[in-house]
Amino acid sequence: PDQTAQGKARVGSQVLPYPDNPSGLPYIAVRRLGGISGDKLVKADPTFDSQTNEPAVTIQFDSEGGQKFARMTQQNVNKLFAIVLDGQVISAPQIREPIFGGVSQISGSFTTESANALSISLRSGALPVDLKIVEERSVGPDLGADSIRRGILAAVIGTTAILVLMFLVYGRFGMYANFALVINVAMILGVMAFANATLTLPGIAGFVLTIGAAVDANVLINERIREELKRGRRVVQAIEFGYKEASRAIFDANSTNVIAAVLLFIFGSGPIRGFAVVLMIGIVTSVFTAVTITRMWVSRWVKRTRPHDLTI
Repeated sequence: PDQTAQGKARVGSQVLPYPDNPSGLPYIAVRRLGGISGDKLVKADPTFDSQTNEPAVTIQFDSEGGQKFARMTQQNVNKLFAIVLDGQVISAPQIREPIFGGVSQISGSFTTESANALSISLRSGALPVDLKIVEERSVGPDLGADSIRRGILAAVIGTTAILVLMFLVYGRFGMYANFALVINVAMILGVMAFANATLTLPGIAGFVLTIGAAVDANVLINERIREELKRGRRVVQAIEFGYKEASRAIFDANSTNVIAAVLLFIFGSGPIRGFAVVLMIGIVTSVFTAVTITRMWVSRWVKRTRPHDLTI
């Protein structure tokens, strides 16, 4: 062991790193006997030992690899069989008996996680993939911070412009929409905080898109109320029909957005998933605030003031 730790080995052997060596020595002396290459491995799956019910890994070779494996195990009973990946030993199980048929089980002090990790390493090592550098970029932390700062600035300017525009166009009903929008923002941040989610740069983009969708719902409602007033309906009837008819279009439109967000979350990764999560949360909260909360405020105002005419 002392010589192995110094990188010395017998003639015909070589010392390789073995981080997970049960003996504690991070090196092991390996003698190459014309071993089986990874392309002979058909599959490697995490399983459970039928006798001890402990986690294990089952490996299977093709016909050529199986014959070679049978010959090697027959000649090296009670010796260790080193599995080498990228010049490093990832496992060295003991050959307890000759193994025929090309199927073997690696068992020992595995956990479910370690057995799954070993099977993944074996499968990845069996793939003859050449690495080609197509493009290489280096991005400093200042650039990322600047992007986030600009994204937040864009979100603040866009939200402020929307609040002002809604008030100028729809007056009181625009203010109701603005208040609902503020509640919508608070609900999104509250849900994300409860779920311990992180607001990334793509998440900020989903956040801004959600604000636009929330205001869009109020635009549909207010425009529908205008149409009902032009048709000669009374104020209460116009408001009732406006919310009722616009709600159908709002739910249909947001349902398609939810479907798109779910698909982005399922098939996307990393930043795409962050965008999808914020978008899904925002769609649900925006429909609630734009339809339910504003309708409650409008109903209370109508009940209290009993207006005969409505300007919207």
